Amino acid sequence: QVHLKESGGGSVQAGGALTLSCAASGYFYASYFMAWFRQAPGKEREGVATMHTDGTITYADSVKGRFTISRDSTKDTLYLQMNDLKPEDTAMYYCAADYSGLWLNPDYWGQGTQVTVSS
Repeated sequence: QVHLKESGGGSVQAGGALTLSCAASGYFYASYFMAWFRQAPGKEREGVATMHTDGTITYADSVKGRFTISRDSTKDTLYLQMNDLKPEDTAMYYCAADYSGLWLNPDYWGQGTQVTVSS
């Protein structure tokens, strides 16, 4: 059974920073594409950052230059460093794993961690 567990969310003021972690267990971590998604109230879930198995990284335009995705394979952990946070970054953040990398229907999701940014 695969498990993804996020942590690190919280409440910060605009301009602040947070680092989210996603601890993975139950599978060969390096075989999966990994990503961070977020969903704000009343909005659809959107991709924030993805990391391919070859290390290729992509970011949503809204977070480029402010967010950094990384992974520590020795700890089976995915990270999302978020700097210069804005109120519009307020959302539930989820990590996900997908074997195909197509992200049409990710194989696994974490339970989410809430990020709230006040102005």
